[in-house]
Amino acid sequence: MTTPGAATENNEDIAALAKGGRTNFFGFLLRLVARIPFLFIASRLYGAAAMGRFASALVMVELAGMLATLGQKRGLAARLAEEREHPANVVADALLLSTLFSVLAMIALYIFPEAMYPKGNFSHLDELLAAAVLLLALGDLALAALAYRFDVGATVRARAVVEPWALSISAGGLYFVLPESGLSLAYLISVAAATGVALWALVRSYGLPKGWLPHPGNLARIAHRNLPLAGADAVEWGTRKLDVFILRFFVGEAPLGIYFFAQQFASLPQKLKTSFEPVLGPVITRNVREANYAAIARQVCQVGFWITAAQAGIALALAIPGTGLMGLGGPDFVKGTGALTFLLVAEVVAATAVVSEAALVYVARYQNFVLSLFTIVLQGLLTVGGIMLVRASGHAEGWQIAAAAAALMIALATASLLKARLLARVLGEPINNFRGALAWAVVPAVCVGAAARTFLPEWAMIAIGIPAILGIYVWMLWHKGFGPDDRVLFRKEVAPA
Repeated sequence: MTTPGAATENNEDIAALAKGGRTNFFGFLLRLVARIPFLFIASRLYGAAAMGRFASALVMVELAGMLATLGQKRGLAARLAEEREHPANVVADALLLSTLFSVLAMIALYIFPEAMYPKGNFSHLDELLAAAVLLLALGDLALAALAYRFDVGATVRARAVVEPWALSISAGGLYFVLPESGLSLAYLISVAAATGVALWALVRSYGLPKGWLPHPGNLARIAHRNLPLAGADAVEWGTRKLDVFILRFFVGEAPLGIYFFAQQFASLPQKLKTSFEPVLGPVITRNVREANYAAIARQVCQVGFWITAAQAGIALALAIPGTGLMGLGGPDFVKGTGALTFLLVAEVVAATAVVSEAALVYVARYQNFVLSLFTIVLQGLLTVGGIMLVRASGHAEGWQIAAAAAALMIALATASLLKARLLARVLGEPINNFRGALAWAVVPAVCVGAAARTFLPEWAMIAIGIPAILGIYVWMLWHKGFGPDDRVLFRKEVAPA
């Protein structure tokens, strides 16, 4: 039986998660507004081929940056909760360790730029993109440390305001000065600006280290301890980028650029769930120490439903007028509409896997790693098989990029099913993010979207159709789909139990 104290603590946890969710939803809206100018500039000025070349390099840079964190984005929360040392010293250890690995990765990419540009089409300025590895790693760790103290606003400022607007403005300006390397340099500038904001907020929150000296033995122990987390991060990240990595060997730069264009819209709802992770981590680690498995299950299901509900609405609003959205890049980009639809559905079905993994990395990290490894192998086989099948049937490259997106969708749906079952078995509690009440919101939203596609021109589908779909979806979800616990997401305070 739940004690009043435990119930109050659970409500406080949900309140903290809800606060993070509100802040991150606002961040999502900012990202949406800021992402569209960049996509318009990149597609209309630089073209699909340049975007494909940029995407090909970015996949390796982001992989190196993620590996350089050594799983500390999630492991840092556990260390801050356990260590008796000054928190700023713990963070300094993490930053130093990632810096060492980042420098090694940067040197490797600079010496072998073909890893970023397999087609061999790059300039010396494009090679500077390797410097983003260090900036990405430091920025991610700084924001993870801030999220441990429930400072989600720093993530919104860095990732949703500074980074996308710096990217758009830089890309626009550099086109008239260095058009061949403008996208690479603009990305480097944007990541540097975002990381600067994150590090400044980190110092203001934690202060400077006190009496800190780096100890090689301690750093080695941290690295060894975080290997399972680093492996899980690498595999989870791989499921998001494996499609681009494979496509760059099977299709030309222009089709890859079209896929990247679609991916930028589809990755917007992904930020909703990934930005919950740093807030969910500290809450889960405390309940793991207290063996309060019922609370963990409740928090995972609650956050999972919030994310699923939000992503389903966003997916409907972006997929139904998908032709108009892809048309923003130009007539050639419309062939990526099928890929956009599959990518958006993939984000919805992936929500259960992501929130389940947020708990599994603490209670069953090795089993979680095995499932993640299985997922990425499955995705790789489905992606290559789908592309080869489409090629054999004689379809155009637009069908090949759609096949890659469909493979991602199937792989993520499988991961959600398997990880939810594993977490339920470990906790002894049911895990389910989907509720039938969502149908009350989905059905009328689909009807409104179908009417918009039938009777409105493309520009009106975007300007009028998207707000109309979201409007009816949110209204029905609030009145028919949300219960009292769900509405905590929209309240400043939570009444004590």
